[in-house]
Amino acid sequence: MARFTMTKSQLREAGQGYLFMSPAIFTILVFLIGPILFALYLAFNDVNLLGETSFDFVWFDNFIRMANDDRALIALQNTAFYVAIVVPTQTILALVLAATLNAGMKGEKWFRVIYFIPTLTSSAVLVMIFMWMYRPDGLINTILGSVGLPTYNWLNDPSVALISIMIMNIWATAPMFMVIYLAALQDIPESLYEAAELDGASAIQKFLYVTIPMLKPVTGFVIIIGIIGTFQLFDQSYMFSGGSGGPNNSTLTVVLLIYQYAFSNNQMGYAAALAVSLALIILVATLIQRKMQKNEEIY
Repeated sequence: MARFTMTKSQLREAGQGYLFMSPAIFTILVFLIGPILFALYLAFNDVNLLGETSFDFVWFDNFIRMANDDRALIALQNTAFYVAIVVPTQTILALVLAATLNAGMKGEKWFRVIYFIPTLTSSAVLVMIFMWMYRPDGLINTILGSVGLPTYNWLNDPSVALISIMIMNIWATAPMFMVIYLAALQDIPESLYEAAELDGASAIQKFLYVTIPMLKPVTGFVIIIGIIGTFQLFDQSYMFSGGSGGPNNSTLTVVLLIYQYAFSNNQMGYAAALAVSLALIILVATLIQRKMQKNEEIY
């Protein structure tokens, strides 16, 4: 069996390479790998960080506790409902906006800038603006009332509180995905559309049978990013409800519940178990989406 040996110059070159990579390796170990391993350790412990710090190994008790935690089930239902509505809606809206802009409409550049403004605005500012518009005497109720439509108590009615966050997030995130779709649309070969025209395809048929199939890889990316982002909903829910997840737990999400257990109830171990479970859910959802995308064929 041949032995692999390195000359002095190769060893020196390899050492220089690792030396240049050492800041990145150190950052990844300290700020990425380290916290993940520590969270896994916490998930299997009953942790007390106030007064005398203690870690009591409890095996899977924190994970078993979730099955009997009504608030955890409510948070999971709210988050799943939020993901199921927001991800497809923002994806379809982004595709429609991108296709509209790509059609060469007049003032296209100005519309790109206008559409992209919500993405540039910070999440906190967006929430403050929408909280003002959602007031009983705010802009949205004024518009609805002026055209004879029913008005709502958007912030304090449990039946519409989560929907109000959905509307805001769809409006804020769709433009970012629109830009991704717009770049992908401009890479589709024009010859495909010319061939479709020779076959007598209409504009709608070209969109359905040329544009959408060619955008499947981009759509898969948009959906995965959307799933990850929506499962991590926290700041909007926190600000809308003042950190309570109310009214009546209607805006309670999994990440907000993790925050409450970790920093309000001093149950760091159980919060870490919830965080690990959420990470597994996101991983499974992402793998399923990738599997479904792999099985689709571009025709």
